[in-house]
Amino acid sequence: MPPRTRPIDKLATAAAKCSKEGAIYGKCIVADYNNVHKDKCMTEFLKLKECYLAVYKKR
Repeated sequence: MPPRTRPIDKLATAAAKCSKEGAIYGKCIVADYNNVHKDKCMTEFLKLKECYLAVYKKR
């Protein structure tokens, strides 16, 4: 039986594999960081979230 993978390890792997989406989301936030509000970069965030969940479920 393989060793159990810790959730933080799964999250770290997902973050590493979604660096492109993370960079796009980060650029969106930083573009106008003095005016950050709810749902400012919703489309970029949803793409990042989808990537995380897809990678997270594979492991």
